[in-house]
Amino acid sequence: MKESKFHMPTAYTTLFLLIILVAVATWFIPAGAYDYADGVPVAGTYHPVDPSPQGVGDVLQAAFSGFYDAVDICVFILMVGGFLGVVMKTGAVDAGVATIIQRLGGREKYLIPILMLLFGLGGTTYGMWEETMAFYPLLLPVFLAAGYDAVVGIAVILLGAGAGVISSTVNPFATGIAAGFAGVSLGEGILLRLIQWVVFETAAIWFVMAYAAKVKRNPSKSVVGVGVGKIQVAMDETVPFTPRRKVIMVVFTLVFLVMVYAVVPFDEMGLPLPVLGWWFPELSALFLVGGVIVGLIDRQREAEIAETFVAGCADLLGVALIIGISRGITVLMNDGSITDTVLHWGEEALSGATPIVFVLLVYLIYLPLTILIPSSSGLATLSIPIIAPLGKFAGVGGDLVVTAFQSASGLVNMITPTAAVLMGALALGHVPYDRWVKFVWKLILYFLALTMMLLIVGVIIG
Repeated sequence: MKESKFHMPTAYTTLFLLIILVAVATWFIPAGAYDYADGVPVAGTYHPVDPSPQGVGDVLQAAFSGFYDAVDICVFILMVGGFLGVVMKTGAVDAGVATIIQRLGGREKYLIPILMLLFGLGGTTYGMWEETMAFYPLLLPVFLAAGYDAVVGIAVILLGAGAGVISSTVNPFATGIAAGFAGVSLGEGILLRLIQWVVFETAAIWFVMAYAAKVKRNPSKSVVGVGVGKIQVAMDETVPFTPRRKVIMVVFTLVFLVMVYAVVPFDEMGLPLPVLGWWFPELSALFLVGGVIVGLIDRQREAEIAETFVAGCADLLGVALIIGISRGITVLMNDGSITDTVLHWGEEALSGATPIVFVLLVYLIYLPLTILIPSSSGLATLSIPIIAPLGKFAGVGGDLVVTAFQSASGLVNMITPTAAVLMGALALGHVPYDRWVKFVWKLILYFLALTMMLLIVGVIIG
């Protein structure tokens, strides 16, 4: 059989093509805007504005503008790279992974449900998504060394957290913001979202475990090939797990635990625990300090720590660039004055619909909106004040509007090339985008159909 000469373009090329398409759209989509009150659009105030079509210069600058817009997460990614660079040089990760695989003794498959449940809990409670970027370099070696492919390592994190984000129960960054704009409490609709989380997380775990078992039995069934991935562990050269390396792994683990604790808004979740309220600047400093401490424990010289840290940053520079470029799409839409127009089209489509048709249309409209505006909090701020009031006329509660919004947002971000976390994860695992789509499309369709069924049930029992 003649091998196809077509190769999927790199993530950079794919994102630049999308930027060009959005720029072209600004020449054809009418420019418009809503009136805003305290940064929130007011429903029914849409009006045309002077067109602002984006040209070649705007296309070339969009990626850089997006990088400035996403500089906090980009710097965070670089600091994680520097931290991992120092840790990897100590040999502690190689030794730790080898020890884990040896002790599991062929039971590595049990790591999949355990880890996916943990990431799923993070996703549904506090919207754990961007923070997962720090875990890919940590867990990819484990699954590669266990004989799986890079897709399994990515799926455990991305689908585990993603199933949680889709069914965010008390996620303050998506559900909380959306509920506030919809005029409902965070607790309204939580039972439906809790059922959704149990079903979706179970389905995601089954899906990943079935694929992992298939790859383990027959490596040729892998969508990318076993061992594909930059970060690997050579099991034939076992690195001794010395006391010093054990201390380094303790520090290594503590850094990640502190990161998770520091970003959880316990007060908004009703838990009586101290709230640190950290975000990317503080987390970046955490990984910088962590890298220095690990280097000192390993008795590296000052110059050696600095050089290794910078080299580690360079390893993840491509991931940081992908995240910045993906933000350029939103920048072009805003500069071209078409973001509000797209929202207005949604507003018109929803007017006069029956309750079931309304809630399904809300869900379906949010699917393309999320592709254009991947930020869940940003999309909630822009759209919920417009769409939620329409639900009252259709007899649909604000809680169902919120559930439809977050379900669509979470689903699309697991497959769209405009999602910075997805593209960054694929870049870390060296998995082409088309291979990921080939792997995950059936689960996406299952989630799509199941969500629509749950929303219909929500209307009926509401």
